Amino acid sequence: MAGVAELAPVVGVAQACAALGLPRASFYRRTRAEGAAAKRPVRTAVQPRALSPSERETVVSRLHEERFLDVSPAAVYATLLDEGEYHCSIRTMYRILEQEGETRERRDQLVHPPYRKEELLATKPNELWSWDITKLMGPAKWTYFYLYVIIDVFSRYVVGWMVADKESAELAKQFIAETCAKQGIASGQLTIHADRGSSMTSKPVAFLMADLGVTKTHSRPHVSDDNPYSESHFKTMKYRPDFPERFGSIEDARSFSRRFVDWYNDEHRHSGLGLLSPSVVHHGLAEETVEKRAEVLAAAYLAHPERFVHRPPQPPPVPREAWINKPKTPDNNTQ
Repeated sequence: MAGVAELAPVVGVAQACAALGLPRASFYRRTRAEGAAAKRPVRTAVQPRALSPSERETVVSRLHEERFLDVSPAAVYATLLDEGEYHCSIRTMYRILEQEGETRERRDQLVHPPYRKEELLATKPNELWSWDITKLMGPAKWTYFYLYVIIDVFSRYVVGWMVADKESAELAKQFIAETCAKQGIASGQLTIHADRGSSMTSKPVAFLMADLGVTKTHSRPHVSDDNPYSESHFKTMKYRPDFPERFGSIEDARSFSRRFVDWYNDEHRHSGLGLLSPSVVHHGLAEETVEKRAEVLAAAYLAHPERFVHRPPQPPPVPREAWINKPKTPDNNTQ
């Protein structure tokens, strides 16, 4: 058909059809059909389950609220759910933001090759901790403050933190002892995981843990991601919009750290915790919070069942375990 259209202006329709063995009636019929299709207006079907314009505008206004300016849609969803509001799914929030041109990748992601690592499991708070130290840039070049942080792996709750003007084994020993006392850690109850920094592998810290009946484990040598929970915590802190390039004094560093830890423990909805805050999980309030979320979602389903295609919506479940390097099994071929 395309060949006839190319030859017809040169030799005429009849000779072009004869040369290509195509009936003229077929050529004219196809030409008329293609012309009619080109003139036919395109109609966009409206999904009956779609949000109405007013409902979509409500979602946009919620996402644009000042308190949510630097918060992910998943965290917005969880926060509104805890406040008794349900507007749409997390995926719909992402879709709306994409339509508004407001989604983009904010940082490069480093992918590590899979390899065998030490395997540690936590099924409740104060069973497995992760700790590390990070530098905070001071007021002048080559000046630093040192932030010591201990995180409960199961709940992601910051159980202890300290800002000092130096990194030392004695400070680390004092810091760990005070944190264990504050949390009421009994002998044989706890494992503490860390990388192989000088303070982490020092004899004072090792002797302290032996005296407290605490098991200590370390990352493998020359491996940077064997302590993922502490690394993730520091990454979250340093990508906060209010994280300064430098701190004017150690008091400034402590003030910022206090605000961040309060936000992280009490307000941050963690994807690994079923969008619950670390404080809720650490203090045993997870079941109650998830039940309240389920009530809100049940009411949303009764109001608009057509919007939930496969099944009634359910809140993310309460976490049951947390691993540092989950072992591979026949049903779990990836870490």
